[in-house]
Amino acid sequence: MKTQFRLLCLLLLLPIHQLIFGQAVSFYKQFNGRFDFTFVGNTLNRSENNITDECAILTRSSATLNLSSTDFVEKAYLYWSGSGTGDFEVTLNGTPVVSERNFGVNIGLDYFGAFADVTTIVKSTGNGVYTLSDLDLTDVIQNQTGYCGNRTNYGGWAIIVVYKNAALPLNQLTIYDGFQTIPDSVTINLNSLNVIDNADAKIAFLAWEGDSILAVNETLSINGNLLSNSLNPSNNQFNGTNTFTGSNTLYNMDLDEFNIQNNIAIGDTTAQIKMTSGQDRVFINTIVTKLNSQLPDATINITNIDQSCDSNKIKVSYKVSNLNSTNPLPAGVKIALYADTVLIGTAITPNTIPIDGSWSGIINGIITSGLPDDFTLTIVVDDDGTGHGAVAELIETNNKDSILFSVWKTPILPALPPLNGCDKGFSSSEFNFSDYVALVKTNPSDTVAFFETQATAIANNNPIANISSYLSSETPKSIYVRVDNLHCYATTSFELVSRKCPPVVFNAVSANNDGKNDTFIIEGLRDIFLNYELFIYNRWGRLVWSGNNNQPNFNGYANQGDALNSERLPEGTYYYVLELHDPEFEKPMVGYLYLTY
Repeated sequence: MKTQFRLLCLLLLLPIHQLIFGQAVSFYKQFNGRFDFTFVGNTLNRSENNITDECAILTRSSATLNLSSTDFVEKAYLYWSGSGTGDFEVTLNGTPVVSERNFGVNIGLDYFGAFADVTTIVKSTGNGVYTLSDLDLTDVIQNQTGYCGNRTNYGGWAIIVVYKNAALPLNQLTIYDGFQTIPDSVTINLNSLNVIDNADAKIAFLAWEGDSILAVNETLSINGNLLSNSLNPSNNQFNGTNTFTGSNTLYNMDLDEFNIQNNIAIGDTTAQIKMTSGQDRVFINTIVTKLNSQLPDATINITNIDQSCDSNKIKVSYKVSNLNSTNPLPAGVKIALYADTVLIGTAITPNTIPIDGSWSGIINGIITSGLPDDFTLTIVVDDDGTGHGAVAELIETNNKDSILFSVWKTPILPALPPLNGCDKGFSSSEFNFSDYVALVKTNPSDTVAFFETQATAIANNNPIANISSYLSSETPKSIYVRVDNLHCYATTSFELVSRKCPPVVFNAVSANNDGKNDTFIIEGLRDIFLNYELFIYNRWGRLVWSGNNNQPNFNGYANQGDALNSERLPEGTYYYVLELHDPEFEKPMVGYLYLTY
């Protein structure tokens, strides 16, 4: 018995069982509202490959789309398939199309499927002829061993067109795809239905490599009932037909649609689809169903959070939406707010939310003791606070929104020690408090600023610009520190304390009136040690100059001895004795200076 391979492209909601080869068929898209669908497509085979020895295939073919004037294209998906590892670049009505998702299977020979969203092309073209070209499988079929011998030389394409019409009832269209083998049977379970009207309920599929002369338990059933129509006997579903055009010459592919309204009952919440193949191996790529299932679909989003520093209370603004639904969301839907897994707040929707509508509200939360400062904040619609809902929805897995949340806390600042600065004279001192930045930071990202008053620190106004050389005209003086962690801030302060530092002696005196070292300079002395006395001696120990805070600096002229100020001292080394007359500096400072001109 020859092995027959078939590829089935199906768009539908389906958990699939007994997946053997290729990519498992799974949910792709769902449309809820006044939607319907149709198929257009064509084969590249010139005849059925099971009843001819011809080993040739076309590289282009055409089909016609004919929607009514009140139908508006919502989405259009192109699928193409054939023998070999794949041709993933084709042309549709002169526009290059590259596959967005590739499918494939190897069962001794390779077969492929491809997908592209062609909504833009179909919306632009509208009704008319669609030609797919540049799908060239000639080399594979004619030159690679096995395809013609096994009668699995095929190629073709189809477009699923989803359209909207205001006159349609509220429907649920479901599309699933993959690339999967049916060695015996596949079962698809549709859940979360709410069938209120079974009129015009239908299922459609696209199948590849079907042969009309093979009819071994090739079935499609729903809820245990076999489906058939004038082109598709109940035991030969994959027979090269197109029920959208009435053709029985769609060689080696099927575009078939079945009315299932007599197999779906009003009030049904589930349905089961089953496909079998007793002899032939069928590859599934896509299925579509349309059901008049009217249910809401609640979703929720966190839009804003109001919180205060050091508070366990938060206000969460949220928006509940009923988008992509087929029924209003009733009033009284419960909402739960969780910190990690702990319930911290509840709310309820007060009004009915219409289809495509939304409602915004606020939920108050209490952050209980024992919770960490950082946690996941989750808001869930249709949740009674125990993880259970009461509203049947189209999709039960999209009812929550989560964000990472951190409690705002005021920084805890350490006590800061006083900062000493050297007296510069006349009660002014210079201070460097840049090291205090690291002392007060709680986190590396904290912002630290210094201020001259408590009020400006609180207002965050007029911070001190130069913290490494701050000059204060009075001491002691308080400096205020503000530490800001983006959300909360704290202030502290420290004292500036002035002290007398040891004077710094510059030993070289070049008394030549060039403006550089013309006098004996001792930094940190004048106007600081008000009672100091300075004595200068020559190398023989003779006192040649003395001075204090009320006299000018030594400039190379003597003011002691016989000559007093009239004598210009010779160049050379001299010695000084500095009496500070200060209780902190009881010992005199002694040293030398070198005089030049």
